Parts: sequence; structure tokens; C-alpha cells
Amino acid sequence: MNTSQGEEDAKISITPLLKRLWHESPATKPDATEIAAALSLIFTNSLSEVQSGALLTCLHFTNQDRQSDVLSKCAEAMRNFATKIDFEDLSKLLAERGRKDGSYHGGLCDIVGTGGDSHNTFNISTTSSILASSLLMIGKHGNKASTSRSGSADLLSCVPSRPPQIAAITPSTLHDIYANTNYAFLYAPIFHPGAKHAASIRRQLGWRTIFNLLGPLANPLHPLIEARVLGVARKEIGPDYAEALRQSGCTKGLVVCGDEELDELSCAGPTHCWQLTENPETKSVEIEYFQVSPADFGLPTHPLSDVSPGQSPEKNAEILMRILTGEVPPDDPILHFVYINTAALFAISGICDSDTSDMGYGDDGNVITEVGPGGRRWKEGVRRAKWAIASGQAYRQWEKFVEVTNKVA
Repeated sequence: MNTSQGEEDAKISITPLLKRLWHESPATKPDATEIAAALSLIFTNSLSEVQSGALLTCLHFTNQDRQSDVLSKCAEAMRNFATKIDFEDLSKLLAERGRKDGSYHGGLCDIVGTGGDSHNTFNISTTSSILASSLLMIGKHGNKASTSRSGSADLLSCVPSRPPQIAAITPSTLHDIYANTNYAFLYAPIFHPGAKHAASIRRQLGWRTIFNLLGPLANPLHPLIEARVLGVARKEIGPDYAEALRQSGCTKGLVVCGDEELDELSCAGPTHCWQLTENPETKSVEIEYFQVSPADFGLPTHPLSDVSPGQSPEKNAEILMRILTGEVPPDDPILHFVYINTAALFAISGICDSDTSDMGYGDDGNVITEVGPGGRRWKEGVRRAKWAIASGQAYRQWEKFVEVTNKVA
């Protein structure tokens, strides 16, 4: 018997579960725990490619990969198989370095989309995460592109003239990273090595699978994340995605979908929002739906064609650096797009709830106390996003990130 044949024989069969997934009778359907257990077998390479593909296909065409309990359980399974991190050590460091302000407690924050919206916009969430690191501790989870031309990892690896070494960010170097900068990028293949067993299958299937939705929910630093903004590419997914986030233990978050089926807050028109907030009296997490538009941020609208150039990672990296160094004109559509999304993360983190304008770096502006949809100070978020560039603080955090990743590499 050859080695490959022996490996195939050692694989686990989930055929009975697959039959129940596909069966028309609801009484036979497996529950979320069973589905997550089956998905976990992919991470240990315990399923054949045929069975893995069948599982992903069944979940997709029965819409069970969009159900909140399935998403939360499968995301938990994915995190359980992630590379182990010393959360106690990092928690102590964050308590020392995180600058509390308003109702922001100094914890980690993330902003990321599921991808697959087909709009091929500029790398908004990645750029916004860097701007937000001027005031927040950021744990940005990302990967190379699967459906667009420029994924977050592609962008960062192309930054002139000295890119950060994202592959050098590992569980063992995270302490050094956060000791020197507010920003860390967690490259998915480093922290989720088991997911590689699904990569070839996903490419061959040619449609979105549950893994597209799991990525933002599976940030390896999940226990330490205080606030997050997550974008989905379909409006109908929003409510279940917000519920999955709640079931995952999130108490401060925003799920968004631009009206154009965009996995970001839109610069072109309304954005559908599902906000997670903790009720201080009941300690329960409540989900509120509302819409925001660029006007709520004090900004004009811009058609997506102005921010969807379909550029290469190299070109987008040049735009990123021009934004960070303040070289982009103040009326630039991409800059406004970045402002809106950065402002959303600032607002959801609670830092905009502060009634003092001192951001600790010589800011002398006036707090904008106007409250918009969802009870948030969106315009104050934009003010802080503009300050992040004008003060040079976002660029300084970026330079520290580049320096420390090259050092630990």
C-alpha cells in the first residue's frame, strides 16, 4: 500500500452526518455542535478532500453556514485549533499600554470584512485599522486576497520602502510587538495553520463557503478584543452575523453592510448597521438595527466607482502611505471612505464618548458632542480620524510596527 492510499484509509468518514445535512426532514438535521465537530476535522486533516468539499457544499446550499449558532460554534472551533497564545501575559501588557478614554477601556479592537462583495474597493478596513492605532490598541486579523486583487496581507507586504514582516508576528513575538506599538497584524496562515487543509478545496468549489464568514469571527486574540467593526457582503446575513457575534461573547461591536452589498460602511449611500451593546443593568447584550449615511459623519457621498479602482497591492500600498503622511487632498473620495470606517471603529470603541479633547498628543480641538443614529458620535469619530493623520500619530505607530516586526524577524 502506498503512503497516500494509507493516509486516505486513515481519514474519518462523516457520511451519516452529510446525509442528515442534506435530508429534507428538519427532524434529522444535525445541530450546530455536531456541525462544528465535523468542521474541526478539517483543521486536523482528518477528512478526505471529497468529504470536506461535500461538507462545505451541504452547508452552503442548505444555508446552514449562515445560521448564527452554526457560525458561533464553528468560529469557536476554529479559534480552539488556532496557535496557542499567552493571553495572561498579553492582558497584563495591554492593561499597562492601553490608553483608557471615554468608555474605551484600553482593550484590543479590530475592523475587518468578510470579503466577497465583488466591488474590489481600496483596502479600507486595513487603512482604517492603522489610523485607529493612533488612539486604540489594534489586533487586525487578515489574509491574502481570495476574491479581490488586494487583500490586507498583500497590501502590507508591498508597502514602500520598507514593509513590515507580517510572517514574523507569531504567538511568541506578540508581546514584543505590543510593547513597542499599538498595532499588530495577525496573518491568518500563521495563527490558523489548520485552515490550509481547506484552501485547495475552497478554490476548486468556486463559491463562498462558511470560511468566508468565519474569518472575522475567528480572530486569534478574541478573548482580548474589546470592540470590533465587522462587514458582511449581503444584507440578509447581517442579523444572524450580529447574533453569532453576540453568542461568541462580544459586548461591543458593529456589523455593517453597505446598501450596495458592500462589506464596509459605504461612502456612496446608506449603510445597514447592527450594533451590539451591553445593557449595564441586565448585563445582557442587545442588538439594535439602524442605518447611517455619509452625512451622519459630516461628509459628502461619493460613488463607489471613485473608490473601486481595482488597483494592485503595490498601487494601493502607495495610496496608503500617501494617506498616512498627509499627502492626499482633503476632498479625496478614498480618504473620506477611510474616515467613515475609522470613525465607526472609534465610535464603537467608546473613545468618542469622552467629553475632553485632549488625546494625549497635544490635541487642542473641540469635542463634537452631536449624537447620530445608534446613539453614537460619528462626527467626533471623523474629527479624531483627521487628527490621527494631521498629528502624525498614526504614521508614528505604523513606523514603530514596521521597525519592531523587522527586528523580531
